Amino acid sequence: MQVMSLARELARLLAARELRIVFAESCTAGLVSATLSRFPGISQWHCGSAVTYRDDTKSKWLAVRSADILRQSAVSEPVARQMARGVLTNTPEAHFSAAVTGHLGPDAPPDLDGMIYVAVARRRGVRTNVVLEQRFKLTSSTRYQRQREAVAQVFQCLLESLE
Repeated sequence: MQVMSLARELARLLAARELRIVFAESCTAGLVSATLSRFPGISQWHCGSAVTYRDDTKSKWLAVRSADILRQSAVSEPVARQMARGVLTNTPEAHFSAAVTGHLGPDAPPDLDGMIYVAVARRRGVRTNVVLEQRFKLTSSTRYQRQREAVAQVFQCLLESLE
């Protein structure tokens, strides 16, 4: 499914279920939020996005533990999980969050080149629980194509979590 088709389906599902969402984006630099916001009326369900491109910003804005970034890098499952929890904690009106972190190149270490991590969290009462964590190896070759592919993966993960 194309990025816009996935975004349209997510917008429809959020409205049908009256659920609000917030994003924490690193490698996509706000493209997840920008893509979803193309639909009229989405402001009822889309709370916003924290673009935390740098490690220190992830720590200060989203309470990502610096030790985890140092130990495993910002491109890791624990960091994606903490980003999803952190942005949801900081956005009390949201029911769900999605976070994405990755290395889109150039100059990525070979084992991380094109690798992304996506985490989806849900609020249940006063607790936030991560309900989905996935790792993807992107197949596109250019940075922008990889960003669009990452956006599609985020939307796909959200649709799986909500259905």
